[in-house]
Order: sequence, then structure tokens, then C-alpha cells
Amino acid sequence: MPYFNFTQEIGEPDLVTGEIPGIKSEASFFLSTSAAEGLRSSRVADITGESSSSESFKSNYAKLPDYLKSCLDYSAIVCGRYGVEIGKLVRLLLAEGLIEDRPGDIMEDVAANVLKELIDLGMLQEERQGTEVKVPASYLRLCILKLEKQDFVSKTANSPVRLGIRDDGRDIYPKVEGLLIHSLFILGADRRAYFDSYRGLSRAYMRNVCGMHFLLVLDLDCWIERLPDELGDLIHLRYLGLFNSNLDELPGTLGNLKRLQTLDIRWCGGLRKLPIQILHIQQLRHLLMSDSINDCEIRVPKGIGALVNLHTLSGIYGGDDIAMELIALTQLRELGVKRVTADHASELFAAIEKMENLTSLSLEAERNYFEEEFFLSGGLIEMPVWFASMENLTRLSLLFSYLSENPTSVLQFLPKLKHLQLCHAYKARHIGKEFCNAGGFPVLETLTIASGSLAEWTEIETGAFPRLRYLCFHNCGNLIFLPEGLQNISTLQDLCFFPWHPDLRRRLMSQIFGRLRTVDFPTTKWKNINHNSFHRKFFEDEMLLLYSSNIISCFLFIYFNILVKCAILYCLVYLNLCNLQRRNQCTRLQKIYLDDERCVYLFAFP
Repeated sequence: MPYFNFTQEIGEPDLVTGEIPGIKSEASFFLSTSAAEGLRSSRVADITGESSSSESFKSNYAKLPDYLKSCLDYSAIVCGRYGVEIGKLVRLLLAEGLIEDRPGDIMEDVAANVLKELIDLGMLQEERQGTEVKVPASYLRLCILKLEKQDFVSKTANSPVRLGIRDDGRDIYPKVEGLLIHSLFILGADRRAYFDSYRGLSRAYMRNVCGMHFLLVLDLDCWIERLPDELGDLIHLRYLGLFNSNLDELPGTLGNLKRLQTLDIRWCGGLRKLPIQILHIQQLRHLLMSDSINDCEIRVPKGIGALVNLHTLSGIYGGDDIAMELIALTQLRELGVKRVTADHASELFAAIEKMENLTSLSLEAERNYFEEEFFLSGGLIEMPVWFASMENLTRLSLLFSYLSENPTSVLQFLPKLKHLQLCHAYKARHIGKEFCNAGGFPVLETLTIASGSLAEWTEIETGAFPRLRYLCFHNCGNLIFLPEGLQNISTLQDLCFFPWHPDLRRRLMSQIFGRLRTVDFPTTKWKNINHNSFHRKFFEDEMLLLYSSNIISCFLFIYFNILVKCAILYCLVYLNLCNLQRRNQCTRLQKIYLDDERCVYLFAFP
């Protein structure tokens, strides 16, 4: 059965398409028809269509099997010319019944694979680092069939319709009587422009919406004064999206929606708790709650653990013994908990350990942060926003986070952070001056970076790292270039490499020896070395650490560990350096530790 999709612009005389390139604002409608049998076409080389004819796009579209064409058509009305979150599109496809049930498979995975097929064919484009998709304009135009208004009305008799409404803020309900509407998308004026007097869709407007008794999908991206009790009449509803609706409560009749699969109430600034009737929705699979607006969290009623079909649960309050409820939700794949404290952390982590299917975990701590030390090991999609509020943090270790975004964009503004360890925390091959702005990391003293992918740090901005004393590159074997501007960090005393790239070694060694005027090898002083006067790990780590002065000279010690470990040679090399700067000048780099297999070279700079 064909689906008819159209967009109505409130205040306009006719039904028009959304802003689609190449389509004029006439009585045009989305129409998906039965597809001819055929195999999938090969991937389109040029999505923009600049080097491919329109016939090629039509041929690719026509060859799509029915299940792909129906999903592409639906994506066209959901996305329009903009991107949509992949997870949301997956949930919408399931609600519309466009994904074939496969015994033994998780339906969300099946839907995600369908979208991946369309992406591989070039009929969907990935955006925002693969988190969103959109329909390319060339294929978006193929979903359009122009019809006269009277033809549309006659052809849609007893046929499912997907309706998109762009509200202008005047709260005028469209004339849609007689249409069998399965999906309704409303984009409110508050999302299209800013109106100080806009209060959202009225109760009367929403009562009319709730009169569409055959709705499967209701997605409202707008402010709403209040949801009426008539919401419970939508007994066929599978998807209810109230994103950014500004609601402060949900009606108890919500519990009548026994077939509801998705409830999206993110960014509802005033909403603090769910009605107890939500426990009646046993088929609920995705409960998405507050993201970050007003740093709010939502309390769920006791017994939420009975919703054993839940796959997604986000934005819940970490207290109120929620950990005891989560123990029963072992099938969860995505979990987000807010206001985690030490009082319930142990119980919460015990519940998380039982979630064998968990693929996404978000934990946000209390708003008031008193932690001085923080250790975090494990993969992260993005830097937690609450890091910026940890004003008392002095020591931070991020291990194996594999972030795709720069973590220091948040961390460099922490006012008390003194010690930072980034161990495989950032996947970038190249970092630049954005790693630390001028004045960034105001009190940082030690920085350790471990990254097998890091090849180049191009530049350090003047004024960055004003107090850095110790910089260590550990397991950065691909690092070839040191950043320009490193020499401007006047406080830097220790620079370590364990190990280091041969090209970097040759370059740095030539620079070092190029600054030496004479080399003198005394023959009597090495026996009298007082090991205890040096670093406490002088020999424990098979490294020789050197203390050097800024006045006249410095010492170079070379420690060789030969095959027979008991045969240890200590050599004292006296280096007479030229062009020493005056005694009252700022301290310069004093030590470089270069781990070259069994040898450690130590150099001092005036």
C-alpha cells in the first residue's frame, strides 16, 4: 500500500513541500510506490549528482528492493534537507513497522543494518562524525510526485499518510479531516525562530492532535502548554517524542499507551518525575530523559525494574535506590545516570556489572565537585560536560578513552589541575596549538602523553603551560616532530621519551651536540658519585637522572646496562658549555631522558 507524505505550512493557502532543493513551493507531495524487483545498485560515486546524470539516480532508486525503498522514503520526510540522529531514525522505522521481524535478532540492530545498506549505496549521507544521516538532494527529489490538491485528497482515501507541520506560532490547527495519519511531525515556531511571547501549542490544539486515533508516531519538536488526558486515547501509538517541549508533568493516562516503544522526553526543563502509570507500558524499549538543560535529572517510580524490555534508559537520578531497580534490567544496552555520588556508587556499579549487553554508559557526578584526584579508565564517546565544573581537581588520569575529540578543550580551564596523564585518551595523529591556548592549564606542572597514533604536535601557543615542569611522551613511538614553541616554556625542566622515533632521535641529538663547544672526559671523578644525592629512582628504573645548575656547567652521566647486569659502568662526563646566559635569567630545560634501548642520554641546557 502506498504512503502519501506532505508538509503543511500553517498560514499558507496550499500544502507545500519542505525546503527541498529543486522543488518549488507548489502542491507537491511525498509519494512512495511499490518498487520493481531488482538487485541493489552499486554505490553511487558522486552523491551530489554533478558527474552522474539524473537517469543514473533514477535507475539506482528503481532497483532498490521494497524494504530499502520504504526506509529511504520514510527517511526523506523525517530528515528533509537536514540530518537526523541515527538512533532516532532507527526507533522511528521500528514504530512505523518498516523493519521486518527476524527471530533471534534484535530489531534495533536490524534497522541499523538497513540504514548502513543505504549509506553504503550513497542514498544516505553520514554527518557529525557518523552520528546523524541525511538524504542527499538528488535522491530527495526522487521521492517527490507532484499532484494537484484534489488528486491528493482523492488518492489518499483510506491510505496511510505521514504529515509534517511547520507551525508559525499562531496555534492554528490544520485541516486534515478524513486523512488516515500514521506519523505526525510538528516543528514549532520556537525551533524555527525566537518569539518572546510564544507559549507553545495550546491544550485545544493538542486535543485535536490526540483525536488522530490511528497514530503510530507522534513527534513534537516544540513547546507545549500541557498534554491533555486525551493522550491516552492514542492506543496504537508506538513512538512519542516530546523533545524540547518545556513540559513540567505528564498525564497519568500515559499508562494507556500499552504499545508504546519509545518515550523521548529529553530537554524538558521543568520535568522532574514520571507518573507511576508508566509502569503499565510493558513494551517500552527506549526511555530517553533529560540531557543537560538546567542540569536536571528525572526520578522514576519504584518498580521501574519491571520494564524488562527496556534497551535504553537515560537521564535518571542516581539516588532513591535506583541501583536496586537496575539490577533487574540486565538487557539494557544504553544507560545514563545523573548525580552519581559516593553514597550509592558501589551499588550502582554492581548493577552495571550485570549488564552484559551494555554498549553505552554515561555517568554524571553531583553538581558540587570536591574531588582532588580522578582516575578514569575505559572508552568514551565524548568528554563529560561535568569535567569543567571540577574546580578542585589537582590530579587527573584518563586511560584508554580513545576520544575522537580533543579532551583538553575542557581540561585546560581547570584552575587547580597540576598533574595530567593522558594514556591512549586521544586518537588524533596530529595536534596543534588548540591543545592548549595561551594561559591554558594555568597551574599544570606535569603532563604525560601516551599515544601510539600521535605523529606530530605542530605548535604550542605562546603563554601556554605557564608552569609546566615535566613533559613525558610514553609509548609515542610514531612521534616525529616536537612542537614549535616548546622552547618558550621557560619553566620546563624535564623532557622524557620512552621510547622514541629514530628520526626524532637523530634530529634532537644533532641539535643538542650542535650546541656543545667542548667535551671533557675526567678519569677520576666517576668513582665518587653519591647516588643518594640524585633522584630517588636513580637506579630502580635503570635510568640516570641528573641535577644541573644554570651557572657555569652541568654533568652528563651515561649509564650502560651490559648483558651481564652485574657489570655496570658509571661514567662521569664533564661538559663545558659556551654562551651561558646570565645567572638571573629564567630556568631553562635541565634534563632530557631519551630511552634508546639500554642507554639513557641526559643533557642539560643553559
